[in-house]
Amino acid sequence: MFVSLAIVPVVRAHVGGLGGTMEPVAVPTWLVITTGGGVVGASFLFTSLLTDRGPMHSVAGWRGRVPGVPSVADLFSNVGRRGLQAIGVVGVLAVVVSGLLGPPTSTANLAVLLTWAGWWAGYTMTVYLVGDSWPAVNPWRTLAGLLPTLDREYPGRWGGWPSVAGLLALVWLEVTSPVTDDPRLLAGLVLGYTAVTLAGAAAFGREAWFGHVDPVARVFRWYGRLAPIQRTDDGLELVVPGAGLVRTTPEREDAPAFVVALLWVTTFDGLVSTPAWAAVARPLVGLGVPSRLLSLVALVAGFGLFYAALVGASRLSRDTADSYVTADYVRRALTPSLVPIAAGYHLAHYLGYFLGLAPALLVALSNPLSGVPGPTLLLPGWFGGLRLSFVVVGHLVAVGVAHVVAFETFPGRLQPIRSQYPFIVLMIAYTMTSIWILTQPYVQPV
Repeated sequence: MFVSLAIVPVVRAHVGGLGGTMEPVAVPTWLVITTGGGVVGASFLFTSLLTDRGPMHSVAGWRGRVPGVPSVADLFSNVGRRGLQAIGVVGVLAVVVSGLLGPPTSTANLAVLLTWAGWWAGYTMTVYLVGDSWPAVNPWRTLAGLLPTLDREYPGRWGGWPSVAGLLALVWLEVTSPVTDDPRLLAGLVLGYTAVTLAGAAAFGREAWFGHVDPVARVFRWYGRLAPIQRTDDGLELVVPGAGLVRTTPEREDAPAFVVALLWVTTFDGLVSTPAWAAVARPLVGLGVPSRLLSLVALVAGFGLFYAALVGASRLSRDTADSYVTADYVRRALTPSLVPIAAGYHLAHYLGYFLGLAPALLVALSNPLSGVPGPTLLLPGWFGGLRLSFVVVGHLVAVGVAHVVAFETFPGRLQPIRSQYPFIVLMIAYTMTSIWILTQPYVQPV
C-alpha cells in the first residue's frame, strides 16, 4: 500500500539513530527489554559450552571460493572499479546540484533523499551485509587522485583521533542543525566536506588521510570487516559473517575509541528523540542553556562514559581471566566484537526507512527538478518486531566474535570464558538500552 509522501512533514534521517523507528509493541515494554537482554545472556551460556578451539578456528577461518571469482575480481579491479568511481562522483555532483537548484521541499529534493535514504541507509547496509565497496565508490578519494600531493608527513602522534572527533562532530551537526531537511544547507555541507577532504588528501596523501582522518571512510572500513565477502590479495572470498573481525586486533588505542564512538553516536542520535531526553533538556533550555551546547556536552560526556565502560570492562576481563595479558591488549582485542552491535542498530533503524522512501527516491531520480513529492511505502505493523530482532541478532553475532577472540587471546578453557564476563554484562546493558530507545515514541529533538 502506498500513501503520499506529502503528508510527511520532514524527512528525519539521523546518522545512526534509533529513536522513533517502530510502532508501540503489543507486549509490555519492560518484558521486551528484559527478553532482549536475556537472549544475549543465554547466548553466552550456550557459547561457553564451545571450548574446543579446533571447530572454532575452522568456522572462523573458513574461506569459500566460487570458480571464476579471481577473474571476476580482476574485472572488478579495472572496469568495475572505474564504473563505481564514476557512480560516486556523479552522486556527489547530483547532491550538490539538486541541493542548490532543486525544490526547497526536503521530501521532493533529490539531494536529501539520495544522501539519507539512498546512501546512508541503503548503501551502508550493503557494506556490512555484502561487502565493502567504498574504497572504489568513494568520490572524494577519486577526486583526490586527480590532484597533486604535497606529500607532507602525517603527524604520527595524531593517529586516528581526528576521525573520532570528526565522527562526533558530524553527528552533532546533524542533530543540532536542519541539515537533514534543508537541501541548501546539505549542499553547503557536502561542498565544505569536499573542500576539507581534498585539501587534506593533497597535503598528506590519500592513504594517510582516508586511513586516519576521514571518518566516513573509517566507518565503512569497520562495517566492511563484518561482511561475508572480503577482498584479499587472491581476489574475493566468502567468509562467515564476522570472521573478518576475529583476527582484527588494532595496534593503536584510537581504534577502540572510534568503534566506541560509532556505537555511541547510534545511541545518542536515538536518545535525543525520546521523551526522557526532552524532559531533561527542555527545562535547561528554558533556563537559557543553548540547546546546541547542551547536545555537545551530552555527546562528549556520553562518549566518555561509553569509553570508560569499555576501559573498565577490559580491566575486569584481565582480572577475571587472571592472565598476564595487559588490559590495554584485551581492550584492543575485544573491541572489534562491538561492530556487529553498531551494524544491528543501523539495520534496525534504516531498513524500514530505506524501504519506505525508496519509491520517493526513484521518483526524484527520474525527475530531480520536478518538485513533486513521490509516494512512500507504508510498512506493516509487524515490521517493528523485525527491527527488534535486528538489534538482538547484532548482539548475538557480537557474542560469537568475542567468544572466538577470547579463545585466541587467552590459554586454556576457563580463562577465555571468564574473560568474557564483563563484556557480556556490557553487551546486555547495550542491548537493553537500545531496545528501550527503539520502543520510545519519537519526539522532535530539543
